[in-house]
Amino acid sequence: MRGFYNRIITIDLSSSSATIEKIEDGILEECLGGKGLATRLLLERNPVGVDPLSPENHLIFATGSFCGGPLWGGSRYGVYTKSPQTGFYSESYSGGRVPEAIDATGFDAIIFVGQADRPTVVTIEPDGASFHDGTDLWGMDSIQAEEEAIAQFSTDVEGYRKPGAVTIGPAGENMVKFALIANDKWRCAGRTGAGAVMGSKRVKAIVFRGNRKREYFDPQGVKEFARQFSKENSQGPAAKSYKAMGTTQMVAVMNAFDAFPTKYWSQGTCDHWEKISGETYREEHDVKPSACAKCFMACGRKATIKKGRHKDLQIEGPEYETIYSFGGLCMVDDIAEIAYLNDLCDRLGMDTISAGNLCGLAIEAKIRGKIDYEIEYGNVDKIARLLEMIAAREGIGEVLANGIIYASNLWGLEDIAIHVKGLEPAGYEPRTLKGMGLTYGTSPRGACHLRTTFYKPELTGLIPPDQVRDKALMLIDYENRLNIFDTLVLCRFYRDLYTWEKLGSCLHLVTGLQTNQDFMEKVAVNIVNMTRKFNLQEGLQPEDDRLPKRFHKEALPSGKTISSEDMEHMLKDYYQLRGWGETGIPIS
Repeated sequence: MRGFYNRIITIDLSSSSATIEKIEDGILEECLGGKGLATRLLLERNPVGVDPLSPENHLIFATGSFCGGPLWGGSRYGVYTKSPQTGFYSESYSGGRVPEAIDATGFDAIIFVGQADRPTVVTIEPDGASFHDGTDLWGMDSIQAEEEAIAQFSTDVEGYRKPGAVTIGPAGENMVKFALIANDKWRCAGRTGAGAVMGSKRVKAIVFRGNRKREYFDPQGVKEFARQFSKENSQGPAAKSYKAMGTTQMVAVMNAFDAFPTKYWSQGTCDHWEKISGETYREEHDVKPSACAKCFMACGRKATIKKGRHKDLQIEGPEYETIYSFGGLCMVDDIAEIAYLNDLCDRLGMDTISAGNLCGLAIEAKIRGKIDYEIEYGNVDKIARLLEMIAAREGIGEVLANGIIYASNLWGLEDIAIHVKGLEPAGYEPRTLKGMGLTYGTSPRGACHLRTTFYKPELTGLIPPDQVRDKALMLIDYENRLNIFDTLVLCRFYRDLYTWEKLGSCLHLVTGLQTNQDFMEKVAVNIVNMTRKFNLQEGLQPEDDRLPKRFHKEALPSGKTISSEDMEHMLKDYYQLRGWGETGIPIS
């Protein structure tokens, strides 16, 4: 079918072999590639109850039908597996320029199984895969490893696109359960521990190169759509806002809404927020917008720190989520220090949201006399040292490397630990934004903000943050459309630009399918049900959709809270609208 390669490749690391298979049009029409295809493959091929860090767990990379061509926002890849952090469905996404190199190999999905007998670098091309000794790269940080992998294992081939690589850092090598997969230095498939799965397979880096391009149903129509799309939106308010501030603009917004998680989830505002805001970052340091391939949003912040002990540090970041996790939860009051912690996490190869949350939990554990370890709010050097210990699984770092459920149970802090399904939330306080509470509860990968980005309608007044009635109805519409985004695979920051109508028009030009909203919603519902079935077969229980009890029992200083009754009302509505029965089990 047009818009797809109709091919997948399975790479067996145990036997150093690769098998290329054809995918029938009917399957692609049903799932539309990307997340849809990868989820179907996980359901069909991953052994039920598999240990996420065992050789049998599948690790799947996929780009979407909007990647590699002129369409805006499509330079992204997804990674799908069973999460070592949660034990449930895992998905994570990254942008940059490497997605186009992945796409040029000419596969709709790239599947890794088995385990190499030594540290390995895999190169993937349109005709298959090659396996190389990666021992010299083992131990390198993620940025060094990316540079070396391309230098050592990629040669110039006439007609090939520029090669790209994904890597893991020391945290992935040591199977820290929230380790990430990195590309383009600072771009990361960050959440749910895909880097630990890659490390368990002893794969240090994967190099992609090729010359394949997707064939469109209407090539000229696709070009014209992209041209008109840019004309209508590239100078619009959303693009101008992201170019100016990126996601750092959210620091001021969330503090104004009493929704900026602070001092390990005990407050909704931070007294030092101006010191860590995007405005301060831009005023005090050299910060310029940076974009992925085929993107006019340019949300990235390419920065050089201009003063202080980290003077001349270069980084792309920090994003809002990193500022919240270290600046809010851990009370670090200097944006340059947050940039330093961001760079440290990226090089070690671990998710900054989980890392900041776990450092905050450790600080509370010290305050409450649960651990004998010197760490305190705002102490950057001690936080940095703890991050290094986590990546190395050294001392107390061994406890935190196993994730928040393990650490909080060991320390007797289950009542204050904040997570859903073992994944810590992003920087959107659900006691203020109740729809985010429902989002955290129902997301298949845990307390994830990206399945719906429902903070957007709550912050902009499309629906009152405190409203409970009909919240599930609007949330499901957002969730369905964004599942199509992850199937294509599209950047979240184009969510207001790719309406249902625009998605349908463009998808028709790419594939030739009659892609109206009803068709796309049917695909989205099928994907949502598949992820739910995957989690149910891996042991999901009704209580796993609930929020931490602390959110119900402990109000913010402003008095805001989300009651268990509110959460149950929204969950009941959500299950009913999804056709999942009273306990959240899909009927069909």
